[in-house]
Amino acid sequence: MNSAKKTTQHLIKKYPNRRLYDTQTSSYITLVDVKQFVLENDDFAVVDAKTGEDLTRSILLQIILEEEASGAPMFSSVALAQIIRYYGHAMQGMMGSYLEKNIQAFIDIQNKLTENSKGLYEGKPFSPEMWTQFMNVQGPMMQGMMGNYIDQSKNLFMQMQEQMQNQSKTMFGFPFNPDDKTK
Repeated sequence: MNSAKKTTQHLIKKYPNRRLYDTQTSSYITLVDVKQFVLENDDFAVVDAKTGEDLTRSILLQIILEEEASGAPMFSSVALAQIIRYYGHAMQGMMGSYLEKNIQAFIDIQNKLTENSKGLYEGKPFSPEMWTQFMNVQGPMMQGMMGNYIDQSKNLFMQMQEQMQNQSKTMFGFPFNPDDKTK
């Protein structure tokens, strides 16, 4: 497929037999095909063929599950456990937004590196093989930069939490400290 953004959304119907049907191409497809839509930034939605319920998120989660089960997983067990702990927590929405913004920041950094690298290889963007070579050499530096970014983000979050505690003390006339077990 070409790299131009397509204007037509793939409407994929999921049938009770777990088959996926792409209404744009009038053909059955697999999760591998849906993954390719994601990789190519194609617009798509997955709906239940009977009820019309949006199933896009569950299909994306299924693709992540398959990717995590095969090859080199992206998430450690510790990271997954920490994410699970935020479900139902008062900070769940904030955590989701935080993760989304950090992933976008990572993508922006990668795009900037790709843009800056075009002149190095006769105007061609980095291929996956070139990224592998680059990360073998620059990986430790990139991890250090990301570590610094996370540290700064953590410090900002801690400052925000402190400000919220001070505001709650002012508003309610008592300190709010969830770690304080003396009450």
